[in-house]
Amino acid sequence: MPFSFDLLPVVGFTGLMAAAAFEDLRKLVIPNAVVVGLCALWPLHLATGPGFTLAGGLNAVGCAMAVFFCGALLFSRGVIGGGDVKLLAAATLWAGPAWTPTLLVVTAVLGGLLALVLLFSATVRAAFSWARAIAVRSVPVSYVSRSRPPP
Repeated sequence: MPFSFDLLPVVGFTGLMAAAAFEDLRKLVIPNAVVVGLCALWPLHLATGPGFTLAGGLNAVGCAMAVFFCGALLFSRGVIGGGDVKLLAAATLWAGPAWTPTLLVVTAVLGGLLALVLLFSATVRAAFSWARAIAVRSVPVSYVSRSRPPP
């Protein structure tokens, strides 16, 4: 079986998302190096992926900027953490414009379910963070976006 270079950035993305979720669980901090790594790997993802275009890349940057600015507004209101905003913007960059709505909706649903578990479970004593929901949902989106057209 030949080695497929287009999977290399996706493997890096998966590892960095796992690192973000682990560090957030451990210290409630998403290291800037993880987000920088995600953004640095993205051009390789764009260059090696099948069917990616410059216009598609620019649209992905626009979606990521929109998510970042909306997240910054939520951060200024104390609704979401700053690391979560950066991580979600980086995940949006990878998802691209076609998969951004799916990423945002499923992330919100998973985050809400996690909040309900924490609210109603006396045995679960973990701090709530959106990073876990972002990481869990963005990894499958990164794989699916490479092989299927958007919904």
